[in-house]
Order: sequence, then C-alpha cells, then structure tokens
Amino acid sequence: MFYAKCRYRGLTMATTNFLASFTATNNVPPSTIFATLDTRNAHACLDFDGATDEEAVFEAVLPNNYAGGGLTIDTYWSFTSATTGSLRVQTSIERIDASTLDIDADSFATANSAGGTAPGTSGMVIKVTTTHTSGAEMDSLVAGEAFRLKIRRDADGTSGTDDITTDAELLRTVIKET
Repeated sequence: MFYAKCRYRGLTMATTNFLASFTATNNVPPSTIFATLDTRNAHACLDFDGATDEEAVFEAVLPNNYAGGGLTIDTYWSFTSATTGSLRVQTSIERIDASTLDIDADSFATANSAGGTAPGTSGMVIKVTTTHTSGAEMDSLVAGEAFRLKIRRDADGTSGTDDITTDAELLRTVIKET
C-alpha cells in the first residue's frame, strides 16, 4: 500500500489558487479495478488499462486558502505506445466531513469527464482537465475538510470516446481553484 503525501502552498493568485498536487506514488488504490504502479524512464506513473476501467484514489485536506469556488483538476498522461486516438478521464470527489461520513462505504459525488488526444510521438505528455463547480459536484467540500479524489480511465467509453488500446500512464495531478 502506498501512503499519500500532498504538497500544499499558500499561494494566492489573481484568478486561481493552487491547492494540491499528487504523483503516482501518492495513490491509495481501491481494493478492486486499480491502476498499477509502474515507471517510465524512472518517472513513476500509474498504468490504466486500455480495455478495463481502472481507478486511482488520492487523499488530502482542502487547504484554508480555498475561497469557495470550483475545482479544476489537471491530469498529465503519457501512453505506453499509442500515438493516435482518444483518452477519456473521469474525476470525482468524496468529502470526508467530521461526524457525518461513514468511511466504511464510498460516497463519491457524480464523476465529471473530459477527453484528450494522444500526441504523435510516444513518450510525450498530454494534459486532460476536468472541472467541478462548487457544491454538489465537489460533494459540498469546504476549506479545511479531508477529501478523496478518484481518477478513473473510462476505457469502455461510457462518458465519451476512449479508443486507445494500450495503457494510459498517469504521471501527476494538480488541483486548482477556478
């Protein structure tokens, strides 16, 4: 099992706040359908299968510099060998509010999805961005509360086209306020 570490910086910017970042080694994998830890040229990555939906989960506390807006989640991907095709990514948030949530069961909010296109050269990285508006899409998460972020590769394409048959390799994730 891997233990999550999240880096926080109390940055205040004009339009966005940096809130958290995760690398592949921060994954706290679910008990089933989990992405597997791998490396690519000494870069840690999580391999998401091309034929089966797989997930990664990251844990953190939403920093106090969060001002109540929505969240933008940037995920950075490469592919084992694909140089053409589309990737579909889903993200969802689970608020872990004190004295309310029973952590014996998952309670992630409905997933939001976005797509990206494989670069023409194997080994190049793409960014896929999902957004969550404040409120229900973020499971009503507020500053100072613990949460989990689930990232899923929608390999069967239920939320949009994913026609890349090789592994998608998640390198890092950045959460910002929108």
